[in-house]
Amino acid sequence: MPKKGMEAIRQRQLIEATLQVIHDQGLQATTLSRVGQRAGISPGLVAHYFGDKGHLLAATYLHLVRSLEEEYRKARSGTATGLPRVRAIINANFAASQSDEVTVSSWLSFYAQVNHVPRLARIQRVVTRRLRSNLTHALSVLMPRDHALHVAEGLGVMIDGLWLRASLRTGGLDVDAARAMAHDYLDSQLQMLTGGRYDQSA
Repeated sequence: MPKKGMEAIRQRQLIEATLQVIHDQGLQATTLSRVGQRAGISPGLVAHYFGDKGHLLAATYLHLVRSLEEEYRKARSGTATGLPRVRAIINANFAASQSDEVTVSSWLSFYAQVNHVPRLARIQRVVTRRLRSNLTHALSVLMPRDHALHVAEGLGVMIDGLWLRASLRTGGLDVDAARAMAHDYLDSQLQMLTGGRYDQSA
């Protein structure tokens, strides 16, 4: 019998191998065979753990989402409420764990398939709602909830667009610059909606 916990360890190894194959060859070229070869096991064993390519890719996408959610968790637990937390949530989206080449390649590959694969679309909707919820909750300390919802929606769009632009080699924008622009957008919205009644250094 396999040792206790070995299944979870093997699944994690296969997900990491899948991320690498996506980075090296693209999502369409990612197969159970190539993932197994990358992980050093047979395609049959990959199928044993995930069933088919669709389930493997969904599990891999969830792995990326959980990594981002872990950054959100740290942002919520490690900062005070209000503006410091909003800034921490922005920074979480541009964290090192979200900006390495393999992770970026995989996010971009999955984004391209969201409109075509309902299973991935459901996962992406959770990602979008989670960002909006985290931002709205933090912003509600600073302004009425309807304003907080408005700023959270705009800031979420800014974060997604800036991250995408910074992730593309042709984007002409790096991660640090993208993060700074997201903070600038936040500052401009707060200035407009609160008349500057907040501490920009927070």
